[in-house]
Amino acid sequence: MAEQTLRQWLLTDTPTSRRHAKLSALYQGWLSFRGNTMAMIGLWILVALVAIAAAAPLISPHDPFVQDLGNRLAPLGTDGHILGTDSLGRDILSRLIYGSRITLYIVALVALIAPIAGLLVGTVSGYVGGWVDVVLMRITDIFLAFPRLVLALAFVAALGAGIENAVLAISLTAWPPYARIARAETLTIRSADYISAIQLQGAGAMRIITRHIWPLCISSLIVRVTLDMAGIILAAAGLGFLGLGAQPPSPEWGAMISEGRRFILDHWWVATMPGLAIFTVSLAFNLLGDGLRDVLDPKGGE
Repeated sequence: MAEQTLRQWLLTDTPTSRRHAKLSALYQGWLSFRGNTMAMIGLWILVALVAIAAAAPLISPHDPFVQDLGNRLAPLGTDGHILGTDSLGRDILSRLIYGSRITLYIVALVALIAPIAGLLVGTVSGYVGGWVDVVLMRITDIFLAFPRLVLALAFVAALGAGIENAVLAISLTAWPPYARIARAETLTIRSADYISAIQLQGAGAMRIITRHIWPLCISSLIVRVTLDMAGIILAAAGLGFLGLGAQPPSPEWGAMISEGRRFILDHWWVATMPGLAIFTVSLAFNLLGDGLRDVLDPKGGE
């Protein structure tokens, strides 16, 4: 009965407070999201990925760095090596499990850096306007003119190989779309009547941007971030494949594919297993992003 009462309280059409209204909106959004089967599949895949990464030392059957040259290139189903071994005899399953940590590390850092930078540039450009808008948008256009992977390669070549530099390079190439979205939202919001009322009350530009414009831009950015995660993962894997991302013997999925390409015809599982891992996680982010778009941006999902 208590649960039914709580559900009725969350689904009411007449909230009694601001907190009540927010909780009600969140619960209704969750119900809408939960009704999307594919989005839930994507969510559960990502939850499983986080759990696997967190419990890697406990569930990994072998040390991902230990070599066993006497058991190199063991096929699928080998006793003690379900997914086989690579060219140095390292267990592929263990390396995939530990590689999930690197993938989440890259995704988390880029998801923190790129959207925040894009939000700052886009809102300032849209709200201030004038020559500031022109300069910031032309810089954004320059970044958008180059393919993301090519630009990331240029930055990594300048900064040096390594996972931190790869994250920085991907972030530097990922922020322009967020700036465009934030600017478009700001141009719509700044002419609203309530913004004029806030200005008449003496609110400054910084307060208006941070307290009234940013909250309205966040939902669109969240959807875009989720949909962009697949591209970010592929960019990181591409840099690893080319030897510019995580360095050996780190079990990064792109680097594992690069190592396995030499044996793709006779020992296909060495490159295929990390490739399937990248495919699965990228698909999960796309499914999750579609579900979030339907909840947070209903007009965009039509």
